Amino acid sequence: MQLSHRVLNRATLERQLLLRRAKMPVLDAVAHLAGLQAQAPFPPYYALWCRLQGFRPDDLSRLLLDRSVVRMVLMRGTVHLVPAADALAWRPLVQTVMDRAVTANNDHREPLSKIDHDAVSKTVRELLRERPYSSDQLGKTLAEHYPGTPAASLMFLARAALPLVQIPPRGVWGKAGQPTYQVADHWLDGVSVADPSAAGLVCRYLAAFGPATVADMQTWAGVTKLSEVVEKMDLRTYRDPNGRTLYDLPEATVPDEDTPAPPRLLGPFDQTLLSYADRTRVISDNHRKRVITQNGLVKGTLLVGGQVKGLWETTSARGSATLVMTPFERLPKRDAAALESAGRRLLTWSDPGLTHDVRLVSG
Repeated sequence: MQLSHRVLNRATLERQLLLRRAKMPVLDAVAHLAGLQAQAPFPPYYALWCRLQGFRPDDLSRLLLDRSVVRMVLMRGTVHLVPAADALAWRPLVQTVMDRAVTANNDHREPLSKIDHDAVSKTVRELLRERPYSSDQLGKTLAEHYPGTPAASLMFLARAALPLVQIPPRGVWGKAGQPTYQVADHWLDGVSVADPSAAGLVCRYLAAFGPATVADMQTWAGVTKLSEVVEKMDLRTYRDPNGRTLYDLPEATVPDEDTPAPPRLLGPFDQTLLSYADRTRVISDNHRKRVITQNGLVKGTLLVGGQVKGLWETTSARGSATLVMTPFERLPKRDAAALESAGRRLLTWSDPGLTHDVRLVSG
């Protein structure tokens, strides 16, 4: 069975809780979404705001503080916010991504080739057994143990070689500060976890992003050779408009292509834009160049008719918060009005103590 581009779009929005706001516990939502992009501290909050009914920042902050969720380097070697059990189960599965980064990084490859990586890992564990270290503290302390190797390179190796979590207050709504690290199995002592399973990782991806190709799965995880895993699994198959094989969970369904897709404000670094090899199901190639910068920043976007149609950003100064929306094309009046209304709700949620201004400007 072949799925149209529109059906794939609606399936993505449904799995990502973007067709309608869901009413579910925050921890369940983070698990359902297979984690949240978290390169910056606060994008996970915006991701949940546009997906859940009645979401409040404290709902997620409490989960970070009680260690139900953690921030750590996972898929694609980028920081994600995930449930504690997923952090422990998934980190070994993406270790190949970290190993590849150590040998491929132009800034750190040469200095790291001259030292014993296992010895550095042992040193890091010994240091963190005593107390957490900030990024700056850990880098400087490691440089004292390994003279001649830049602190930045040693920190790069530590993050790649060990499952380090960024502990609070990093990631807590409204808090600031540089990342402070602890080893995951120490921070999450007592958390039960199943044996790491690549097939399990594929299932979680499909529940959040399917139907999808093997290339899509590998783009999301950063892991290669998943075709060997998929071939052994009992999965439903489709074809996309280009004839490529799409895989899905046997019990999963796809929505009708006439399912309406209401306008949405997707936050910065929203994973919907980053988790496919072929991202045209939600954003055109031309628009993607305007949304994702050369240094990897991902801007907040306007979702209209299920597709990215513009950008948004907020600024605050002198007791006022302003949200500016920049469509890439002329929008129907109804959609423009819906986005402006969503913008006012967003500012009421994010900046409740300020006066608010929402502007729609020409791109």
